[in-house]
Amino acid sequence: MDMKGTIYLVDDDVSARRGLKRLLLAAGYEVNAYALLDELLKSPISDKDACLILDVRMPGVSGDVLQAELAANGLKLPVIFVTADDNKQTRMKARAFQATGFFRKPVDGFALLDAVAWALEMQKHDNDRSKPID
Repeated sequence: MDMKGTIYLVDDDVSARRGLKRLLLAAGYEVNAYALLDELLKSPISDKDACLILDVRMPGVSGDVLQAELAANGLKLPVIFVTADDNKQTRMKARAFQATGFFRKPVDGFALLDAVAWALEMQKHDNDRSKPID
């Protein structure tokens, strides 16, 4: 089966990470799951047909550091946030990060899959527009 794209999933909640990974795999995505942002940053990352699903509250490296690290490597990935902590501060953090999606836990699986498909489609569209015209 051809994979639809690659999802980098970072959530320190084991059961949430496991459940989201199963959902995404069943939908045909390649999934690289991590408990911490530090683990993600130590792994090879590609922005071709890929997106990030991140828990808003994570121990260790902050989202700002992640964003800077990705930019330093020339990577631009759409980000979908999931959180058990939906409040003004977490929504502002998601906006500052220019998140493509924002979901409260427990996540509606169908809505998340729609958001992932949309994020990958928008990324593909943006990449096509940034290619030089011959």
